[in-house]
Amino acid sequence: MSKRQKLGSLSALRTLRSGKTLVTAKSSEETSPYFARKKVTSTKTGAKKRAQIKIEYNTAEDDTSVENTEVISTVQIKSEDMRKSTDTKTVNTKVLEIKSEDVKQSKDASDMKIEKSEVVRDDTNPKHVKDEKQSQWMPPNWETILENIREMRKHNTAPVDEMGCHKCADPNASPSVSRYQSLVALMLSSQTKDQVTHAAMQRLNIYGCKPDIIAETPDDVLGKLIYPVGFWKRKVEYIKKTSVILLNKYNGDIPRTIKELCDLPGVGPKMAHICMQIAWGEVSGIGVDTHVHRISNRLEWVRKQTKTPEETRNELEDWLPKPLWSEVNHLLVGFGQEICLPRFPKCSECLNKDICPYDRKNRGKIKK
Repeated sequence: MSKRQKLGSLSALRTLRSGKTLVTAKSSEETSPYFARKKVTSTKTGAKKRAQIKIEYNTAEDDTSVENTEVISTVQIKSEDMRKSTDTKTVNTKVLEIKSEDVKQSKDASDMKIEKSEVVRDDTNPKHVKDEKQSQWMPPNWETILENIREMRKHNTAPVDEMGCHKCADPNASPSVSRYQSLVALMLSSQTKDQVTHAAMQRLNIYGCKPDIIAETPDDVLGKLIYPVGFWKRKVEYIKKTSVILLNKYNGDIPRTIKELCDLPGVGPKMAHICMQIAWGEVSGIGVDTHVHRISNRLEWVRKQTKTPEETRNELEDWLPKPLWSEVNHLLVGFGQEICLPRFPKCSECLNKDICPYDRKNRGKIKK
C-alpha cells in the first residue's frame, strides 16, 4: 500500500482533550503538509466569541486632579497628626508639671516633718518632747513602772544609798583628791558588794588615798588595805598604774572625758559614765552594772534580750529620755538590792507585779 493510501485512511474526525473536535481534510494534500506543503487550517467548533473590551484612558487633567486630591488629603492627615502629637506633647508637659508640683509638695511635707522633729526640748522636764530615736520604740508602761520604782525607793534603805561610790570619798578632801577617791572606789566596786567596797575605801582614806601616796605603796600593803574586794590582786596593779598615769599626765587629777577615762587601766564604760557624774557632775551616759542589766531585761526595757551590760546601755540610751539617765542607775541598783534580787525576787512585794513581764511569765514558779 502506498503512503497516500495510508494517510487517507487516517483522515477522520479527531477529538481534543478539551472536548472540541477538529475537522481535517479528506485528501492527503489537505491533511498532510508533508506532501502538499499547505498549512492545515483548523477551525474550533463550539467556542464562543467574546466581545472586545474597549479601554478608555483618562486625560492628563484627571490624573493631576487625582494626584492633587491625594496629596492634599495626605497633607491634611499629616497636619492633623502633627496637631495631635503637639496636643499629646502639651498633655505630657502638663503631666510633668503636675508631677513636679507633687514632688514639691512632698518635699514641703518632708521639710515640715523635719522641722517638727527639730523641736527644742526642755531637759529639765522629764516628760519632754521625744526626739527621733525615742519615737522609734519605747517599752509599754515604762513610765508607770519607773514611778512605782521611785515609790519603792523613796526611803533610801538600800546599801547603795549609804555605801555607794558617791559616799566613799573623804568629805574633807580637796576637789581633785575627792575625784581621785571616787575613781578608786569605782575601780574597787567591780563584782564587789557596796558594803565591802565602802569598808575598803575607809581604810584607804585613813592610810592616805592620794595618787602620790598610792603610787609609792608596796603591793602587799595595798592588797591588805583593799582585801577582800573581788579580784583584789589585779585591782592592786590597776590602781597603782592608774595613779602613776594621773601624776604624769593629769597633774594628779582625773581626766574629764569618757575616752580618756576608759584608757586608764581597769576602767570600763560603766565606771567612766558614773565617774563623770559623781566627780564632774556631768551626765555622759547611763552606768549599767549587773543590777541594771538584769532588771532591764526582766522589765523588757530592751527590744531583745541583751547579753552584756554594754548592749543594755546602748538599748536604754536609745529610748530613755536623757534627763532620767542620772537617776536610773541609782534607782535600779537599790531596787535590785532589795526587791528584784538575782535569785528569788520578791515579786509579791513589788508594785509592778501586775504589769511586769517577768512576773507574768514566771507566775507560779517564783517563790513569793
